[in-house]
Amino acid sequence: MLSQVRKRNGALAKFDREKIRLAISAALQEVQRPDESLSLMREVLGKLGKQFTKVIPSVEDIQDYVEEVFVTHDMHDAAKAYILYRNKHEDIREIKNYFGVQDDLKLSLNAITVLQKRYLRRDSSGKIIETPEQLFSRVAKHVASAEKKDKAKWEKEFFTLMKELDFLPNTPCLVNAGTKMGQLFACFVLPVPDSIEGIFETVKNSAVIFQTGGGVGYSFSGLRHEGSMVSSTHHRASGPVSFMEVFDKGAEVIKQGGVRRAALMGVLRVDHPDIFHFIGEKSKGSLSNFNVSVGVTGAFMWAVIHNKNYWLKDHEGNRVQEINARDVFDFLCGHAWECGDPGMLFLDEINKKHSLKKLGKIEATNPCGEVLLLPNEACVLGSINLSHMVEHGHVQWAKLAKSTELGVRFLDNLITLNAYPLPEIKNICEKNRKIGLGVMGWADMLIALGVRYDSDKAMALAKEIIHFIRKHAELSSEKLGREKGVFGNYKKSSLKRKKRNATVLSIAPTGSISIIAGCSSGIEPLFGVSYVRNVLSGTQLFEVHTQFEHMARYKGFYSKELMMKIAERGTVQGLKEVPSSVQELFKTSLDIPLEGHVKMQAAFQEGVDNAVSKTINLPNNATIGDVKRAYMLAWKSKCKGITIYRYGSKPEQVLYLGEESKGKRHMQVDMEHSGGCIGGQCSF
Repeated sequence: MLSQVRKRNGALAKFDREKIRLAISAALQEVQRPDESLSLMREVLGKLGKQFTKVIPSVEDIQDYVEEVFVTHDMHDAAKAYILYRNKHEDIREIKNYFGVQDDLKLSLNAITVLQKRYLRRDSSGKIIETPEQLFSRVAKHVASAEKKDKAKWEKEFFTLMKELDFLPNTPCLVNAGTKMGQLFACFVLPVPDSIEGIFETVKNSAVIFQTGGGVGYSFSGLRHEGSMVSSTHHRASGPVSFMEVFDKGAEVIKQGGVRRAALMGVLRVDHPDIFHFIGEKSKGSLSNFNVSVGVTGAFMWAVIHNKNYWLKDHEGNRVQEINARDVFDFLCGHAWECGDPGMLFLDEINKKHSLKKLGKIEATNPCGEVLLLPNEACVLGSINLSHMVEHGHVQWAKLAKSTELGVRFLDNLITLNAYPLPEIKNICEKNRKIGLGVMGWADMLIALGVRYDSDKAMALAKEIIHFIRKHAELSSEKLGREKGVFGNYKKSSLKRKKRNATVLSIAPTGSISIIAGCSSGIEPLFGVSYVRNVLSGTQLFEVHTQFEHMARYKGFYSKELMMKIAERGTVQGLKEVPSSVQELFKTSLDIPLEGHVKMQAAFQEGVDNAVSKTINLPNNATIGDVKRAYMLAWKSKCKGITIYRYGSKPEQVLYLGEESKGKRHMQVDMEHSGGCIGGQCSF
């Protein structure tokens, strides 16, 4: 009986007969023949058993016998389909070889493209000197080094978790773990003092963070408004927006960690006298490295609903001008409709659920808004691949619980190991030990379970999933607290149970790591069944959703002509060749009403102690009224913030559907900071 097979690189692997059956089944489905894969596989195994009694067969040997069995049964069309399959994968291997990457994990071509461009280590001449498996081994070894005992055990656990693509940490960890750089965090918030010295000190500190791969958020609300008197110079202040331009220019020339452009978040309170200037700035095409959001209060939203006035206040809290709240809200929503900015940050909801109130209020977030941070605070992120938590149409709860427990320990270790860019950041991070464990592959999980994204069943499942993860994340943090000690500022918190970490959950956009994992990004719906994604300074990745292709083959409506038609349209809605039940299951982001987007964000926010990064995607023909409805619904649904993006509202964007990708300019952004967000701006 065969027990091993020789891979193309000469290495031996465990013989898996199921892989033979699946390959045969795919070829039969391709030509719409009945699935006789089991009996044909047995014939292949019989031939192999006779031929290879003392010698280990190679992968090519097995494939040759599959072709021979097809021909023996006069299944020449299936044999041809199988040959084409072999040739396609040979082409992919050649492309990977061209990139200079040894793919020892059988990742997708898009995953390998991202890895070789950004993550795999290189020598002094620029040659890649690391395989994907070696990358995960490097990271696992470094992360396990934080353990005082059983290092080998935890290294193996962390390595398997990443190798199986069940969990991946944020980009700085994958790039810097086990290297001289050593900075493992993705998210930072820095203070912006109301002084020239303080402002430019923050500009300098930001540059240090950008160089190590982190993104930075700021609140500019403490800066005096444009035209106000500066007593020390007897000159007029230039206002927050002018200084944001300084930050933006500084970020422009610094590539984060040598692998991506700097990403920033700028927040201004709605009662700041320069609020109109702030709201309208991005419509001019400036502040290209910034996502921007207006910090609003419940009182402001109440004033909008009742068409009341409110007061703008200077940096010392003095009333400056009374204006109509609805005028500001309309102006904000109009600019969001025009260019996707600004978003809204619901400060009351954020601080109501802020467990470290004694340390101060939260006024800013990281660049995508999923982490709520105090000044000089930072957070490390990682995401569980939900598409791997489903088997035979059922959620694998035990596997999800184990992945959660390992993910919490993994991220907590990064706090211990991190090479912090500034001592004040190290101090507060080690005292609060905030982590942000999140999810990716949510849309894929729903498809695997046969659940429509915007259905009531999906919303209920979202709450069940995130509360389950929250429960096990907190249990894991409590366990770590008993083992290693609770976070230093625990006594200053409002938490009732002793934990290792002040926060445990955060849902990030997961742009780059979801490509590596081969799953949908964050909790976003599918952007398209096929589309073009622009990443990595101009590299274009054409993506086709594999679950749709597999389902089309299984249900017998697959054809090359259909796949080409879908590639041109991006969506399967309205295609007579596609069954209505499949159309419902494969609704894309632009097929889903805005209410479905907001409700999904709110469903996950129920169980997340940090925040949720999600974009409310709107079709090009959406109105400003639609934007107003989305923003108001998000506030009423107790989201911590919101961003919309109307398709095509920017001259350049990250993702394009079908034919529209031809001749279009693509926004040069880092996908870790945009995820499924069309145009690069994400909601919170």
